[in-house]
Amino acid sequence: MTYDRTLTNRLIDMVIYGILGVISACALLPFLYVFINSFSATEEPFPSEWTLSAYRYIFSTDKFLRSLAVSVYITLLGTALSLTATAFMAYGLSARSVPGRKWVLLMVLFTILFSGGMIPTYFVVRAVGLIDTLWALMIPGLMSGFYLLVMKDFFQSVPDELKEAAQIDGCHEVGIFFRIIIPLSLPALAAFGLFYAVGLWNQYFSAILYINDSTKWPVQVLLQQVIMQASGIGDSTQMGENMSFYGQSVRMAVIIVTTVPILLVYPFLQKHFAKGVLLGSVKG
Repeated sequence: MTYDRTLTNRLIDMVIYGILGVISACALLPFLYVFINSFSATEEPFPSEWTLSAYRYIFSTDKFLRSLAVSVYITLLGTALSLTATAFMAYGLSARSVPGRKWVLLMVLFTILFSGGMIPTYFVVRAVGLIDTLWALMIPGLMSGFYLLVMKDFFQSVPDELKEAAQIDGCHEVGIFFRIIIPLSLPALAAFGLFYAVGLWNQYFSAILYINDSTKWPVQVLLQQVIMQASGIGDSTQMGENMSFYGQSVRMAVIIVTTVPILLVYPFLQKHFAKGVLLGSVKG
């Protein structure tokens, strides 16, 4: 394939790169501003003195680490449960011979268009005894109807010849699922797993509704408390006499520490991400 490097094409490339550069700068500058100010020793917009006091302050007690551990726990376990439930149900619904399949799909579609609302959902969570438990952050949103339908369509696109060949070799239905379907579905599982993980990591409103015990708060709720109070997260008495911290630098440091873990997930899933999000968009 040859590329026409005419003057017009070069100008178009320059315009596109320029637009992308501006968009990238708009996305990165807020993070850069937060990162720089997390090391500020003053309340000025741009720091004139640098210090690590804000990071030492938020790590001076186990309060922040405990909330971070809660977020990691619900993100890892919740993502695994969501992916498992979505994959199993999608594979079941991909078989056209399953009785009542159309009715189940209609009910799934209904949940995409209409939700029960906050108050009915709260009463259901309370009725099943999930209030003040971490399960309340994972079970109510266990499956996304949209992801389920996309994954069901992908499973249907797998050639029947592969399944028939596996059956001839003596593979039963569960074996076909784990040995044939799952390896072929890794891009989809990686993409939807990232979506589920980001949603669980950023949970805030559900935790406010269902979790009363502050020791079970995820890090996003603690972040809200820090932003509101700018203190109360660490123990200033554990800091040296010469150390000082400011509310703004503490807020910025907490934002950095809560954002970095989920950003570190992207590079590991990036190679599957583009292919996974295109599932269902092309009909063969």
